[in-house]
Amino acid sequence: MAIQSIDVPARTLVETVMAEIHAWVDGRLLAAGARAPSIRVLAERLGVSKSTVVEAYDRLVAEGVLAARPGSGFYVAKRAAPLALMGTALAGAEPPPDRAVDPLWLMRQALEPGEGVLKPGCGWLPADWMPEPAIRRAFRALARAPSAALLDYDNPLGYPALRRHLADRFTARGIAAAADQILLTDSGSQAIDLVCRYLLEPGDVVLLDDPCYYNFKTVVAAHRARAVPVPYTPTGPDLAVFAQAAATHRPRLYITNAALHNPTGASLTAPVAHKLLTLAAAHDILIVEDDIFSDFEAEPSPRLAAFDGLERVVHIGSFSKTLSAAVRCGYVVARGDWIQGIADVKLATAFGNATTNPRIIHQLLTDGSYRRHMEGVRARLAGAMGRTVRRLEVLGLKPWVEPRGGMFLWATLPPGASSVALARAALDHGVVLAPGDVFSLTNTADGFLRFNVAQCDSPRIFEVLARAMDGA
Repeated sequence: MAIQSIDVPARTLVETVMAEIHAWVDGRLLAAGARAPSIRVLAERLGVSKSTVVEAYDRLVAEGVLAARPGSGFYVAKRAAPLALMGTALAGAEPPPDRAVDPLWLMRQALEPGEGVLKPGCGWLPADWMPEPAIRRAFRALARAPSAALLDYDNPLGYPALRRHLADRFTARGIAAAADQILLTDSGSQAIDLVCRYLLEPGDVVLLDDPCYYNFKTVVAAHRARAVPVPYTPTGPDLAVFAQAAATHRPRLYITNAALHNPTGASLTAPVAHKLLTLAAAHDILIVEDDIFSDFEAEPSPRLAAFDGLERVVHIGSFSKTLSAAVRCGYVVARGDWIQGIADVKLATAFGNATTNPRIIHQLLTDGSYRRHMEGVRARLAGAMGRTVRRLEVLGLKPWVEPRGGMFLWATLPPGASSVALARAALDHGVVLAPGDVFSLTNTADGFLRFNVAQCDSPRIFEVLARAMDGA
């Protein structure tokens, strides 16, 4: 990929070359002791002059990143730091309390137990919204099942009865998938991790919506791929920017929510879906469609997997958001040859499939409990959405888009307000907010907050938010 050199000072080009080498070292694409690309090769690859590369290499030597060996070239002298994502170490000591407000910060705050802590920034329904009696009945039925259901590993693709039922559900939505094109996973998060393990190599480029679900950012970083942002609009990704990014960066994947986009609540429209698939085909981009919020829609919006026929789209989802965060079960739907490969990755990293959770999910799906539960949830969410919008408007926050359903509201703050500052202030009073930049690759969403309307019933949330805004 050539770096734009028109009207750009030479110093900027030098720094750009240095940043590229830093990224390769930090991403372990160049290990300690490895030979860096020759001056000629790197100049051609990046579209800059040899003198620019020479100056960049000289500075990297001065920094201790590279070491020069006369007659041999430049070699990596610096060892990469332990894996770190979004400024947060994935291994090691407990993070400091003043750490950056990043995706893993939000995950920790939302998952930490705390007496009286309110969590309008979390991503799940309240426990008392879940069908606890039906789940308990399913557990009692499972306890009477043959011992294999409680003690043994399951089929490599997962519980066959659930996969057959899911195949029927997908067919009703226009996604033609046989049971052997479905792999059950332990969660939606595992589903996307397995797909990335199968399809990505370190250094690959992945297009992500800006803003996007924060776990997409962390998963891409964990796989040592490079995320490139595409602005998201009320009808889907900005197609002009998508086309430009596709041509410039030659991405391997595009990861998105087609329906009830997280965090914005927007949904893909059919014209945008068709144009998006055309661009993906032209640039040989594979698409991962996370459909975890599908059952929150009263009327289904377009699905890329339905239009594409699973040729280049991988469809994933789970029941963690709709049934239980404790009874976790997700799925991957893809071409048959890909499913076998992804199943092999799952066997290599997790060995077998659990037997209990898929059976619980299957009973709830087939005895009518799930349908009745979701009808009630959609009605409650509609009421909660209206109440939350009205309460926020009193404080000067406006909806970015009116969602077709679901739990998320992407709210625009008044001019000058910082969502990070508000989140820090609210946390001191036991309220966990979700600041916009947690979801943004370009850190351009500080003027937004994501609210989970199902978690916004307490008036104290809005009292704390009002005080935080007054003190900002």
